[in-house]
Amino acid sequence: MPQPQDENVRSLEGSCHCGTVRFDVQAAVTELTTCDCSLCKMRNALMLKVPEQALTIRQGEEALTLYQWNTRRAKHYFCRHCGIYVFHRKRSMPDHFGINVFCLKDFDPATVPVRATQGASMTIEDPAARLEWPGPRQA
Repeated sequence: MPQPQDENVRSLEGSCHCGTVRFDVQAAVTELTTCDCSLCKMRNALMLKVPEQALTIRQGEEALTLYQWNTRRAKHYFCRHCGIYVFHRKRSMPDHFGINVFCLKDFDPATVPVRATQGASMTIEDPAARLEWPGPRQA
């Protein structure tokens, strides 16, 4: 017997600015998140959290460049051609991605509630961490 499908699940297409990186997302869109960590604040991120199986990279995986900092658990992906942040693997939930909603085609973020999350309170474990990185320091 077929499983009933969640009526909130949407199929969304996304890409970077230059179109080199293209991806699909199949997910229930019930909320978006912001984060107050230093990186998300600087890039003014508004994200859709999805499980890893909800993201499919259709084109341009080789054009993705990776940025990691502090614990190196989060993996932030950018297009190496246009520089746009497209998504990241989350530090707090490594089996989920945060998708940059501004990369999603025909998606209106104003129609979805936004929840602020606290990344600035996560521990700083890198001994060479910049002073601008907020959060409790691990010795």
